[in-house]
Amino acid sequence: MPRTTPPRPVDIEGVFPALAAHRRTATRLHPRHGVPGAGDSSVAGPLLWPADEPWPVCTVVHPKGTGHLLSDVRLRRRIQDGARGRDFTEDEQRRLDAMEAADHVPDLRDDDALPMLAVAQLSTRDVPDLVGPEGQDLLQVFWCPFEAHGPDRTIDVVLKWRRSADVGTVLTPQPEPPVAGREECVPTTCVVHPEQVVEHEYLGLLDGGLQEEVSAWEEGLLDEDDDDYEDGPSSAASYATYEEYEAAMAAARAEEPEEIDYMSDLSIAPGWKVGGFASWHLTDPAPVDCQVCGTAMPPLLTVDKWECDGASRSWLPLEDRDAENDPRVLDPVGVYLGRGLMRVHTCPADPLHPHRLSFQ
Repeated sequence: MPRTTPPRPVDIEGVFPALAAHRRTATRLHPRHGVPGAGDSSVAGPLLWPADEPWPVCTVVHPKGTGHLLSDVRLRRRIQDGARGRDFTEDEQRRLDAMEAADHVPDLRDDDALPMLAVAQLSTRDVPDLVGPEGQDLLQVFWCPFEAHGPDRTIDVVLKWRRSADVGTVLTPQPEPPVAGREECVPTTCVVHPEQVVEHEYLGLLDGGLQEEVSAWEEGLLDEDDDDYEDGPSSAASYATYEEYEAAMAAARAEEPEEIDYMSDLSIAPGWKVGGFASWHLTDPAPVDCQVCGTAMPPLLTVDKWECDGASRSWLPLEDRDAENDPRVLDPVGVYLGRGLMRVHTCPADPLHPHRLSFQ
């Protein structure tokens, strides 16, 4: 089923024409649990990987056998998914209780080469904002599921671009690490439903005058909402019964317009996506420039904990409105990196220059 982002509650370029110079498209991936094939765009699905090509490995020295078994992570999620709306059975609870972080593979040395985890496969055929090296139409994303790399102790991400038509026999079975440092470093297998949307630049990166205009406009909307609320039902004493008062209050609330916020509703889409703008909602904006040529690097891939959260609920696809509290909709992938969001940035001058990561 395709996913359709509702129209934005306000035509923000109609209100501020200058924002037309600060627009960019992004492709929301809308991952949902499914069974993709090796030729499909997917999250954590099988890859179109040649049988005669070495699989990426992590050679950084760090503990590699201690953590959570991938098989346990996947079984836990299946049990939790199957038990939605009911208590766990005795057998389910017993199996959940048996899962723990431990030194599961003691013979795996810290300096051994560890197969990296397949995280995503994306095709330019499916994802309009996916732009890579000339002639290469397939991006494959891997990471080591241990936050033990570099001075910031994060995961290590590997990107592989290729021409899908060049792949002959596909590698099967495909390698994977037996253990992950945290369960939240393991993505759940999902099909994707790519949808291109329009985004606008992060508020703090607009020029000062435009920032002030947008902020003043938001404050005006809040004042209007307050005025509308004052015009609503006055007090319970004005009604024959308290039930009538409650009904009048509910009717008044239903007629009130939802609060609109530039950053939450009109700027940057939440969720897994390709392209678009970077949000700096937890830290001040920081430049992410290519370390080879100095070119500013926009996000290629955003990995987000949420499809949307309470503040960004207006981005929830129309097809999911009846299941807006379903964790398979709000948190389909089960990944939580950094403080909830990780971006992979690539160089627009040469996508093969080393990528960089940023976290929020």
